[in-house]
Amino acid sequence: MIGRALGFLVSWLFWLLGAIFVLSLIWVIAYRFLPPPMTWMMARDSVDGRKVQYAWVPLTAMSRSLPRAVIGAEDANFCYHHGIDFEAVKAAAQANYQGRKLRGGSTISQQTAKNAFLWPERSYVRKGLEAYFTGLIEIFWGKPRIMEVYLNIVEMGPGIYGMPAASKHYFGTTVDRLSPKQAARLTAILPQPIKRSVAKPSKSVRRYARRIERRVKVVRDEGIDSCLWN
Repeated sequence: MIGRALGFLVSWLFWLLGAIFVLSLIWVIAYRFLPPPMTWMMARDSVDGRKVQYAWVPLTAMSRSLPRAVIGAEDANFCYHHGIDFEAVKAAAQANYQGRKLRGGSTISQQTAKNAFLWPERSYVRKGLEAYFTGLIEIFWGKPRIMEVYLNIVEMGPGIYGMPAASKHYFGTTVDRLSPKQAARLTAILPQPIKRSVAKPSKSVRRYARRIERRVKVVRDEGIDSCLWN
């Protein structure tokens, strides 16, 4: 009797895991071709009564300074890793152990997986799912699509999502007309778009934006963003 019950439980668990895998695969493949209609964070803002600013623009219709800025600031190895930059993770862990401040080890791919499919609160479960979805989008999307989704849904201020909406909100211009300086100013508030401000940047944010602007030139001249355009 107990053996039969255990067998039924194991079969049910395998069926459940298989169903979850298939559904997640369909979800990821759908977003390979369709813009995400909403993210968890957008939904949260809507429930809280905040107006959500979000507009989808293809990567090919954006200023190339934008992906170059986020690569230079957030993930210099974006074109070379397969979703997780283990060297960055190691450096971040070592810095945290030593009590020094360092940007987290999350790649653009990981941030995209989190923003598109998961909730923002940190937990071991979410980190595990983040790694899972990161692997799926690296396989089924490729680098240009990952960057495209990231730039369109990343939080850029209270109720502001994506660089297209941020470009219009902060600079009154379209995302294809952004200058390297403007792209750097937008990127400088990441990954803390609520604490940092584009409209009223602090001295540290302005300094960081100038560094990012210099990195844009390096990314362009050294072809560090080549995976996006080939």
